[in-house]
Amino acid sequence: MKRILAALLASLALVSSVQANTDGPAWDKFPKERITDVAALQNGAKLFVNYCLNCHAAAFMRYNRLQDIGLTNDQIKKNLVFAGDKVGDLMTVALAAKDAKDWFGAVPPDLTVIARSRAGGNGSGADYLYTYMRGFYRDETRPTGWNNLVFPAVGMPHVLWQLQGEQRAIYVEEKDPHDPKKTVHTFKGFELTKPGSMSKADYDNAVADLVAYLQWMGEPAQNQRVRLGVWVLLFLALFTVLAWRMNATFWKSVK
Repeated sequence: MKRILAALLASLALVSSVQANTDGPAWDKFPKERITDVAALQNGAKLFVNYCLNCHAAAFMRYNRLQDIGLTNDQIKKNLVFAGDKVGDLMTVALAAKDAKDWFGAVPPDLTVIARSRAGGNGSGADYLYTYMRGFYRDETRPTGWNNLVFPAVGMPHVLWQLQGEQRAIYVEEKDPHDPKKTVHTFKGFELTKPGSMSKADYDNAVADLVAYLQWMGEPAQNQRVRLGVWVLLFLALFTVLAWRMNATFWKSVK
């Protein structure tokens, strides 16, 4: 009985989590082909180390696991490992939890499985991250000077602003379709107020590479698993045909 209750509670918690992730604007679709693009994964790893690993750890991933995306130990050591870390070390950060809470209001989450944990009714975790990293806009009412479309009142500043530039969110007041007496603020898009070092298309591609790496990092063997799964299904199909024919032959002789 206790196990049944525990299972029901877990199911309710999962449903609540999914419903919580369906609020807010729709998520843009992450270009899934990036996950199998080695060059994209390598560029995403570079962006992650240079822009994310200062505050966010990936404490369940080792640097040398990047060999799985085509990098050698020498390339990893020269280009991605800093502050005296070794190639076999975990991707941790020196930021103390107390300092992080004082500066940002909360400890930055570990990003090892962030793409797997952010899935919801609006799409996959990769869809969420792809929209989130392109949804920052200037908001002087916030302590960091930044806000985010899919994560309102976010404590994280826009670490990629030099690449994307600065944009403002455009909202207009409209009649509430459910109650004409009320007005609602409807998001109508972004307006670029200060260009960055990348064009919009280049920045979208860079974010796609970063998200592809985060998706890969959550399950480094996912591409091998998919390829192996195809062979497993082919084997099961062949085995089913053989078993069916053997079964028919056996009962034919019995009759």
